Amino acid sequence: MKDFTMNAPKTATPAKPYTYEKSQAAFQRAFQVIPSGIYGHQGPSEGCYVPQTAFPLFSSRAEGSYFWDLDGNKFIDYMCGYGPNVLGYLDADVDAAARKQALIEDVVTIPSTVMIDFAELLVDTVASADWAFFAKNGGDTTTLAIMTARAATHRKKIVFFNGFYHGADPWTQKLDYPGVLEEDVANNLYVDFNDFAAIEKLFSDYRGQIAGLIAQPYMHGNFVDNVVPDEGYWQKVRALCDAHGVVLIVDDVRAGFRLDLAGSDHYYGFKADLICFCKALANGYNVSALCGIAALKDAVSSISYTGSYWMSAVPFAAGIACINKMKALDTPTLFRQLGTELTTGLAAAAADHGFNLSISGEPSLFYMRLADDDSLMLHQEWIAECVQRGAFFSSHHNHFINAALTSADIARTVEIAHDAFSIVRANHPEMS
Repeated sequence: MKDFTMNAPKTATPAKPYTYEKSQAAFQRAFQVIPSGIYGHQGPSEGCYVPQTAFPLFSSRAEGSYFWDLDGNKFIDYMCGYGPNVLGYLDADVDAAARKQALIEDVVTIPSTVMIDFAELLVDTVASADWAFFAKNGGDTTTLAIMTARAATHRKKIVFFNGFYHGADPWTQKLDYPGVLEEDVANNLYVDFNDFAAIEKLFSDYRGQIAGLIAQPYMHGNFVDNVVPDEGYWQKVRALCDAHGVVLIVDDVRAGFRLDLAGSDHYYGFKADLICFCKALANGYNVSALCGIAALKDAVSSISYTGSYWMSAVPFAAGIACINKMKALDTPTLFRQLGTELTTGLAAAAADHGFNLSISGEPSLFYMRLADDDSLMLHQEWIAECVQRGAFFSSHHNHFINAALTSADIARTVEIAHDAFSIVRANHPEMS
């Protein structure tokens, strides 16, 4: 029997795991007045908090790459608010721009010209953008993209890649999901990512019926290893869409600006017709954007689509400051460096304790899975031990890098990972 601890770094006794009495009390209050207590993927009902008792449920403050929960526990945050925290919480430059705009105007009967400034900056920054349409959530932009494709082509069907996530509107869901009607998904077509022969066949079988193809730039779904595009894949898909008159939509809500400030389509060497942004657009201020080519400007203009707060000026000012600071810092390069440093350290820590930590996707938006147990329960156990010692990961989601993260943060995270692996190894002597 091999003793993997012989190769592991010598660390102090693992810190006492965090406890969450105040979070649990707050959750009991929330459960009385809020459906599920905390709804959606940020809550304990979605299957990513296993066991629930290992995770904090409510925060008290955040700064840089950290947040603190109600019990005063400090976490190095690798979820970044599920993506919006791209520069660091309470970024001084973004917050100053937002405060300056708030003293002038925000939600007014007619929009501020800061909306034009923001649109001009996006057109100058995003390779495939000739215009920008603003909303609030990523799902607002993916829905508008689908409507635009249908308005432009007068067709109904939309192609998805299996394992997709494009928001929570009914058209993005499955027929057996509560509240979803057959009519909501009747025109959805599905194909596997990187299987170009299958997509060619689909386009042939439904010739003249497909309005658009919507896809993440690479497959970064939940509960599954992430998959980057094969060499030349996107170029072939682009040519196929052109040949069939299909609108090519890139859902860059999650990956946008983390791979390339010109858009993830630019990073992978092709040009989208429509591209959707949200998470990294304004460092947490509430704005999203659909950008597109000039040929689709009239189509999107023809659509009745708006919201009560979609033209609020403060998030536009924050977005301008955020994009300009990302340019100054060259954040895509920084994120690749930090993400590589982190994932290399985590994989090495796993190996030191006799585990195989599979890392997939791009370094700035990576996915982790302990490959020693197909049930994923071992992985959940390790994640829970990390979280209870101050490294906030999610069991089955991508992880994010922000510009406030330091090498010292990464070193501390790797120490926590070692502690967590040693505990999991001790809990499973049958695996030695």
